[in-house]
Amino acid sequence: MSGPGNINGGNDNLVNVWTAASGGVGTGNDPLHVLNQHQAAVRALAWCPWQPNVLASGGGTADRCIKFWNVNNGSLINSVDSKSQVCALLWSRNFKELISAHGFANNQLTIWKYPSMVKQAELTGHTSRVLQMALSPDGSTVISAGADETLRLWNCFAPDPHTTKKSSSVTSKAKQSVFRQSIR
Repeated sequence: MSGPGNINGGNDNLVNVWTAASGGVGTGNDPLHVLNQHQAAVRALAWCPWQPNVLASGGGTADRCIKFWNVNNGSLINSVDSKSQVCALLWSRNFKELISAHGFANNQLTIWKYPSMVKQAELTGHTSRVLQMALSPDGSTVISAGADETLRLWNCFAPDPHTTKKSSSVTSKAKQSVFRQSIR
């Protein structure tokens, strides 16, 4: 799979998908699929952890859409207008949810239920475009980096204590950071 752009004219409104198998269809210079329905630069890509054939992509200011693709056949599964530039995408490992990071006008993070794409939460605090996100190793916390030169920690995907197994080890009583915000 290629990131945004291609070598023929610099069009950054598309994503090229190549097969990983050597000698298979789409090897060499020709992509297996060209995903070209965004109306602005593709700013974000994320693979669905429980459906490995599903790729989410996010479009820039003139597009504002989160699109879901079946990379096995190159088809568009769904497109949702997020109402602002999509800068980054992450899938939860604990919930069937996706978090998107945005630019103008609200510079927010939005948590979406998948596949319905119903908004679960909007997280605000950045004063400029969110540039990047990363997920903690346990899958519970998202860190966002903004053009406002801040890093923010969000306790987005903490497992429900009523559905997780009780650990026999002693739990830590350490205080949570004042910068960490919980939404569940």
